[in-house]
Amino acid sequence: METLSITQSLIIALWVAAVMSRWLLGGATLTLRFSPLMTGLICGIVMNQVKDAMIVTAALQLIYMGVFSPGGSMPSEPCVAAAIAVPVALLGNLDATEAVAIAVPVGLLGGYLYQFRFFLNTFVGQATDRAVEKMDEKAIRRSIITYPTLVSFALYVPLIFISLYLGVPLIASAISALEGTVFIHILEVVGNGLAAIGIATTIYVIGRKDLLVFFFLAYFMSVVFASLNVTMVTYAVIGVIVAVIYSQLKKQPVVQKQASPEMAAASVDDDDDDYDDGF
Repeated sequence: METLSITQSLIIALWVAAVMSRWLLGGATLTLRFSPLMTGLICGIVMNQVKDAMIVTAALQLIYMGVFSPGGSMPSEPCVAAAIAVPVALLGNLDATEAVAIAVPVGLLGGYLYQFRFFLNTFVGQATDRAVEKMDEKAIRRSIITYPTLVSFALYVPLIFISLYLGVPLIASAISALEGTVFIHILEVVGNGLAAIGIATTIYVIGRKDLLVFFFLAYFMSVVFASLNVTMVTYAVIGVIVAVIYSQLKKQPVVQKQASPEMAAASVDDDDDDYDDGF
């Protein structure tokens, strides 16, 4: 069974720690944390299997499309889930749906780990209080930016590194040994179901009745054109064209002809005549 090297495990662990610390690229880190796509890309680059990694990550993205983060807290951590599930899938030659079923429990554990980071930051908050009392700007900056970042790296790097270097090969070998069994079939069914739930949740939250027709149009187009092997790029271009046409039609004002007073009076007289003729 192929394994991750120390360097590969360390690079992925450092990436996860940087994303979870919100230090990397400022506010853009939130997007990196909430979406597994970039983490999957990093795993693919590190393992030199970008294409396979993105196929797996695309399936992971479906289930996390419907996950929301009120107050910054998430029930499952997409970044942590992708950092473990993608290497497991690549090493064990797993299907994307099987990787989804593995990512869900890992993501839940990552959510608990993020809450533990909040607990550790309570001690950092005490340093912030002391710095505020002294009105020391440099100390405040360190307590708000530097110390929480160091806490994140100290927490995530060792745990993710150990999980990748020691845990991932074991999980991948165990899954490979179960290939063709009922357990793998259950993983596939669960993975497909979770992806469907993610899409359904997104439609429920952001879907509008007047726009759902475009969703169904895209779905049936993908079914009808499945035999033509149409790429996602082609679908994206078609989607952009439809969106532009829809926007242009909405911007056009509705021209209503305003009748002149003479025409309006004549219309009233005609209505009166019709009324008299009826009785």
